[in-house]
Amino acid sequence: MTGPFLSLTQVCNRLILTARRVLRDHRPGSDGRCLVCRTWTCAVATIARDVLRIAEEVRRRNTATGPAGPERDDPQRTR
Repeated sequence: MTGPFLSLTQVCNRLILTARRVLRDHRPGSDGRCLVCRTWTCAVATIARDVLRIAEEVRRRNTATGPAGPERDDPQRTR
């Protein structure tokens, strides 16, 4: 459970760790079916992969743009 004291980065890291744990548990067995769900296409593993893909996209987008500078109308901006 996440608390209000966690930063957005910490929440994102917890989502990533949870998705990785789900993928470890819901991996395909020797017959190709999920070990937990016993289905060929495990919806839980698919969602965990989507979470990891989206988290990676968000991290790439944030590192590509760099930190935001002061706004143009920001009165605290120094000249």
